[in-house]
Amino acid sequence: MAKKQKTNAVRILEQQKIEFELIEYELSGDKVDGVTVANKIGYPVFVVFKTLLVTAGTGKYYVCIVPVSNELNLKAIAKVVGEKKVELLPLKDLLPTTGYIRGGCSPIGMKKLFPTVVDISAENNNFIIVSGGKIGLQVKLAVADLLKMTKGQIAAICKSESDE
Repeated sequence: MAKKQKTNAVRILEQQKIEFELIEYELSGDKVDGVTVANKIGYPVFVVFKTLLVTAGTGKYYVCIVPVSNELNLKAIAKVVGEKKVELLPLKDLLPTTGYIRGGCSPIGMKKLFPTVVDISAENNNFIIVSGGKIGLQVKLAVADLLKMTKGQIAAICKSESDE
């Protein structure tokens, strides 16, 4: 049996004695989008969340955790974090800013603890599944534990039909 590769996210969860479950999946092809991941691991898209970073300029970063099938509402997140305007962090800045790559960006264990907002839809779930810190690894944990680990808050940050 191969030893499980420990990412920062996994190490931190263990150190904090947070109850979690690791879910590993095989990657085939180059699709690392969340809906594909949800299908691979056999969970509905409303419990599998993606981690997105937005920026309001140099040194101002915010972590957004939204269901994989939803789109982030940039106006809503800007309002929640008290910024006039935010934009998605350019992909080239993801690794230097967080220590993680696209498709493997966990909200837990980034280089720094950035203000974190989890979409309000997470409140409907007993648990949430987020990246475990690398492609092919997801972490299932209680929403309350994720909020505690990230010092996060809950807010409505996804686009709704009325935003179209």
